[in-house]
Amino acid sequence: MELGKLGVWYFTDAMSATDAATTAKRIEELGYSALWLPETVGRNPFAHAAWLLANTTSLTIATGIANIYHREPGVTLAAQHTLAEQSDNRFLLGLGVSHKPLVEGLRGLTYGKPVSTMRAYLQKMKASPYTAPRTSEAPKTVIAALGPKMLELAAQEADGAHPYFSSPSHTKMARETMGADAWLCVEQKVIMETDPDKARTVARRAASTYQGLPNYRNNWLRMGLSEADINDGGSDKFIDTTFAWGDKDAIQARIDEHLQAGANHVCVQPIRADGNIQQPDWDALEALAR
Repeated sequence: MELGKLGVWYFTDAMSATDAATTAKRIEELGYSALWLPETVGRNPFAHAAWLLANTTSLTIATGIANIYHREPGVTLAAQHTLAEQSDNRFLLGLGVSHKPLVEGLRGLTYGKPVSTMRAYLQKMKASPYTAPRTSEAPKTVIAALGPKMLELAAQEADGAHPYFSSPSHTKMARETMGADAWLCVEQKVIMETDPDKARTVARRAASTYQGLPNYRNNWLRMGLSEADINDGGSDKFIDTTFAWGDKDAIQARIDEHLQAGANHVCVQPIRADGNIQQPDWDALEALAR
């Protein structure tokens, strides 16, 4: 698998399957190398990935991330190999432990210690049988990783990490922690809006979904932000640290910061300034496409 430097991270659950396929095709035509799909309470990401892979020819479809609590390791391995074989190895598996409030509060499951639970899951995946045809090159796996221990695990037991909602300084720390060889595929939220008040208002609305989740909060504190920065919608410092907003050049500069800090791949999440979640910000994607 050859993963280019720039991809797109986007929720497609708000659109029909047909519209999602059209969206994937357009992202492919713009030259982005990958489309990353989350898993929350919407579509099954593996079934949806199969649909999008069947409707594209060169685009990598990645899960960012598939929740390990939603399926046992052998089922995940089978889905990974099936999608890789059907698409000429255009499927990238991203796995994560999600968050305790979602796993226990929403799903009624038991949330384990993140690093040890992920380690055991990856080891069980590797030990699971799979007898159908395989691709000549083993499909890749990255894990959602923010803290040093999970980043170390990403380098030891997977092919790399997929940090979400972080910053270039975090990317630098992640690269130093994982070493030179592991993949580092970072997500970056972008808002193409030059008015500071408007951009930060949109960012605060987007951030509100995440600010109560402990794994993100703990990472923001590690990044040097304070509780005061994170609470009450987020300070300007919080927004400016975790979001890229402004014109094309300002957003491109943030993407370049991640790459210079050691990222192999940056997947931009194009948040529309008008609040519309039915479509990505195509103006931003067209401006940033390389």
